[in-house]
Amino acid sequence: MTDTTVAAGSRAADRYENRLLVILFLSFGFVFFDRQALSFLAPYMDAEFGLSNAQLGTLSGVLALTWALAGMFAGRLSDALGRRKPILVAAVVLFSLFSASSGLMGGFAGLLAARALMGTAEGAVLPMAQSLMVEASRESRRGFNMGLLQGSSAGLLGGIVAPLVVVWIAETWNWRVAFYVTIIPGLVVAALIWRFVREKSPRTLAEAPQEQRAAAVKVPLREVLRLRNIVVCMLIACCYLTWFVTIITFTPTYLTEVKGFDPGTMSGVMTCLGVAWVLWGFATPAISDRIGRKPALIGFTVLAVCCPLAVVYVESPVLLGAIMVVTYTGLGCFTLFMATIPAETVPRAALATALGVIMGVGELAGGFLGPMVAGWASDQWGLQAAMFIAAGGAVAVVALCFALKETAPAVLRRRAAAVPDGSAA
Repeated sequence: MTDTTVAAGSRAADRYENRLLVILFLSFGFVFFDRQALSFLAPYMDAEFGLSNAQLGTLSGVLALTWALAGMFAGRLSDALGRRKPILVAAVVLFSLFSASSGLMGGFAGLLAARALMGTAEGAVLPMAQSLMVEASRESRRGFNMGLLQGSSAGLLGGIVAPLVVVWIAETWNWRVAFYVTIIPGLVVAALIWRFVREKSPRTLAEAPQEQRAAAVKVPLREVLRLRNIVVCMLIACCYLTWFVTIITFTPTYLTEVKGFDPGTMSGVMTCLGVAWVLWGFATPAISDRIGRKPALIGFTVLAVCCPLAVVYVESPVLLGAIMVVTYTGLGCFTLFMATIPAETVPRAALATALGVIMGVGELAGGFLGPMVAGWASDQWGLQAAMFIAAGGAVAVVALCFALKETAPAVLRRRAAAVPDGSAA
């Protein structure tokens, strides 16, 4: 193979990497657009259904429960079949349909069923998307790409666009119409995946012999669970999902009912969370490419502890929004413990399985149980209890991070270079 042929192949792989990043960015972004819509529409739905804090937490929790189970199943199925694309297309179509169905429901039980079905479809998206992305990414851009896909996409579409669009639609028409429109972008994205995403990237095909040998070695789940980083990432996911889902579920209601903000002010403050989500979603993984996954996780999680506390203690909406931009750093960390560190820890043949298990266990504990416990505590002691529970989840993450083994390639190379026999790596 000539140098010219190799260079042309590398350029084609780079172009595909960028195209794939855009499509998967939109895919996971609209997952969070649909997931976040409930939180922003809760004040409008409450006027019709009279939802308690516990019921609101249960609606978030049941989506997390089915998301978790679907993620674990889809990850294992994908590795067994060696296929990602068909599962991803089906998941995107179904979550769009189920999200729109929430607008048809006439009570709590119907909403609960719609959210459960939506989680069943959405749970498969992240393991498939991150598995496709890591296989197409250059090593030097792995953290950056995965951060944009998982963190910034959810922040832009779920954290910035969603509160502005769904609140505007609810104010202009009603909350049901806001759910109906969510079907449109999902179907468009599904068509883009079907047309432009490949089962194997050009970069993977260039390494075909190595990939075929890796794929031939099936990795049992019990072997994946013996890896310390995987177990620690599962525990971190439980605590960080508690931080995230509790904040995003109860902050809109806290701002309107406790602080007395009008819907427009609440929407503006929540948009600041989205700005931070986009910023830290790519900045945190990119920084971790240089300084290491472990120190990045610890430093940015310390900042994340302050975010729910600011919701309780800061009265000015302008100051609160500014503090949220600085402290809502956790979503950048999600990419590290939920995708990048596992991808750098497990064999390629077990990648979707590892991602599905970490996401699934985290969603079960933090996404399902966390908001229900926070909702019950809020009914007993006030909505500030939910914010303190969220802060406690981030504190627990800081402690767990010290048990991680570093995986960033650039850091490991520097360590190996510092010790001639390579024993430090």
